[in-house]
Amino acid sequence: MDFERKSGILLHPTSLPGAFGIGELGPEARRFAGLLGDMGQGLWQVLPMGPTGYGDSPYQSFSSFAGNHLLISFDQLAADSLLNGSRLRDFPGFPGEHVEYGGIIPERMKILRSVCRTFGRRASPDFNEGFRRFCLKQGYWLEDYALFIALKEAHGGGSWIEWPEELIHRDPAALNKARRKYRTSIRYTKILQYLFHRQWDSLKRHCNNLGVSIIGDIPIFVAHDSADVWANPELFSLDYYGKPVAVAGVPPDYFSETGQLWGNPTYRWDEHRRQNFAWWISRMKKNLEMYDIIRIDHFRGFDACWEVPAGETTAVNGRWVDAPGDELFSELIKKSGPLPIIAEDLGIITHSVEKLRDGFNFPGMRVLQFSFGDRGSEGKYLPENCPSNCVVYTGTHDNDTVVGWFHSEPGEGTTRTREEIVRERESILDCIGTDGSEIHWDLINLALQSNAVMSIIPMQDLMGLGSKSRMNVPGRPSGNWKWRFTWDRITPDIVERMRRMTQEAGR
Repeated sequence: MDFERKSGILLHPTSLPGAFGIGELGPEARRFAGLLGDMGQGLWQVLPMGPTGYGDSPYQSFSSFAGNHLLISFDQLAADSLLNGSRLRDFPGFPGEHVEYGGIIPERMKILRSVCRTFGRRASPDFNEGFRRFCLKQGYWLEDYALFIALKEAHGGGSWIEWPEELIHRDPAALNKARRKYRTSIRYTKILQYLFHRQWDSLKRHCNNLGVSIIGDIPIFVAHDSADVWANPELFSLDYYGKPVAVAGVPPDYFSETGQLWGNPTYRWDEHRRQNFAWWISRMKKNLEMYDIIRIDHFRGFDACWEVPAGETTAVNGRWVDAPGDELFSELIKKSGPLPIIAEDLGIITHSVEKLRDGFNFPGMRVLQFSFGDRGSEGKYLPENCPSNCVVYTGTHDNDTVVGWFHSEPGEGTTRTREEIVRERESILDCIGTDGSEIHWDLINLALQSNAVMSIIPMQDLMGLGSKSRMNVPGRPSGNWKWRFTWDRITPDIVERMRRMTQEAGR
């Protein structure tokens, strides 16, 4: 699929400003969309939008179809008469520059549960009819997800493999009994999903009307403790008790000397093939409803994935296992038409991965932080060598910020030695021809001026922030996904400079 030459900003909605502990899908999100327009940006890239599980990671969600109810806008609920605004006056104060998940989740859930309790009498007839239609249209995933959440809550939040055996194996009589017993909890989950999707659809329309397209993000694998795996165990590498037999990850690389052990169960591709990839077709259909463009994280896993035996403590002792990417994407295109996909093709990329990507004309990715020093010795990631059919980033959610990366020292979230860092800095300054005092603007300009059809700048790089504003450190079990920005950090100079540079780059 052909794309227009555009640029945009990477910012997950959790990082938006706001008074209620975490970014939301209401007025602040619309204000951000307006900011994108003011800066001449046509793209807003987000991370996966599902309900988060272990470690608050958007890449470890309880569902690959559901939305994160923590993002529901309280202001919008009040505007829709579903929430008495006076209740918000007593909401506890939380920091504006990071998310305290442990504190905000119970406080936000108090508000959201009260909305669910009174939804029947507060909601207008149009709202109630919209809820009914939503449940019918989205029932193919919503029914299993709502029951999964109800059972999870009823069993203390533990993994589904700790439930009674008849629930693990989805005995029909046991499931029917549970649906009756937990009908209130099931209804609440459905209401929250309706509210999330209603607000998200409204925000997306607002962005599109401003000329801003939304880039979503699909993790190739799903969390083991998810409705996806519980409801479709035959599609994943599990034993009789539901435990993973093999899990996904990546071998040792720039980010980690022992690789990354994600813990997600790998796919039983033979079963997916036998079912004509029905689950993937449904997943893609859902995401195409939510986003204008879809970035597929770890695209190389559709050619071959790094499979590690369950029980290993690192990803070192894994093996590459082939995957039927060509068959899958052919079937997806047959069902959905041309796919607006960005292939995240970072890491160990083989000729067969490139053949799969190029065969479907999916743009790949280039990250400018990989362009210099020893890692950039082949010149593949240099801006002047970027093919037009790619997306160039100054950095991703897994990278340090540009300022933090440029000024990093050994042991500060990097495996590079001091000598490698020095060589890399010299290579950077030689390439850009500046003194590096505004290194973030230097790389932003390189990204914008590149041949790449799309350029994406993380919000932290736009503001020139250091390592403390990093979104994620791969392999770090906690402390990630917390960063938020505040409006006072966005100066008129930043807005004007980004707008001018974008125009000069012909985006």
